[in-house]
Amino acid sequence: MRPHRAPAATRTAVFAVAALALLSGCGAAGGLKSAGDAPSAVEPRSLWPDLPPASSAPYDYGEGETARIPGVRVTGGDVRRLDPVAVAQADLKAKTDRDSGLDELPDATIRQIEACRTAADDCPVLPPYYRDLNGDGRDELVLGIRMPDRQLAVRVYMPDEDRLTRIMSTYDAVISVELAGRDVIMRAPSVIPGYEYRTAWSWDDRQRAMLPTRDEILRTPEHRKAPKPKRTPTSAPSGTPAGPATGTPSADESAGSSPRTPPESPAGTR
Repeated sequence: MRPHRAPAATRTAVFAVAALALLSGCGAAGGLKSAGDAPSAVEPRSLWPDLPPASSAPYDYGEGETARIPGVRVTGGDVRRLDPVAVAQADLKAKTDRDSGLDELPDATIRQIEACRTAADDCPVLPPYYRDLNGDGRDELVLGIRMPDRQLAVRVYMPDEDRLTRIMSTYDAVISVELAGRDVIMRAPSVIPGYEYRTAWSWDDRQRAMLPTRDEILRTPEHRKAPKPKRTPTSAPSGTPAGPATGTPSADESAGSSPRTPPESPAGTR
């Protein structure tokens, strides 16, 4: 059945009443209010346009480098079957396009890795984590390697047919390492009190590697700020001096000098 349409005169009267109610309600409580003039859009202004553009990067951060890990076979593309210590040991022999052998790991760490039998030993290779970081439906292997001065090397390995390819390698004195969606997020202390660095590494199809797509300096979250020192009550027992309480910082507060466990289930679980 077709809907019943009101006569034209009736519709006109209804619209007039509605418009009058809208206009009269603009200044009433809860009605529409002006937010002021919208700011005008300003196009970017190029500074010093006569300067010639740089032709090369000033620093080599190692981003975009990949390396085929020799001697490692990935059966069925399942990196969960791999021994993380064996992967770290094989990686010591990997070569990239820009180097010819060992990378940023210090000699003492390399000797420790070579002496490891399993991750249960006093081994700098930490328990692995797994996440599909490139969107192909298969998990990548994420490894952490402890280094001197409480620094941490983070490496990501991708199954490539039946072989293994390293698609990310970096290190820092980290506050935390997180897996968020398909990103690896590293937080590191800043020399500015109350601030920290946050770098998100993401898969890049063109480079076929993890790249630092977002690098920020942010205020340190409130829950990681050091508490104000507390004093003991002044009503101490007679003959006992009332000294200041020492207080021990929480794990989050001291995380600027030691790596934290990433918030993801370790080896073999999601």
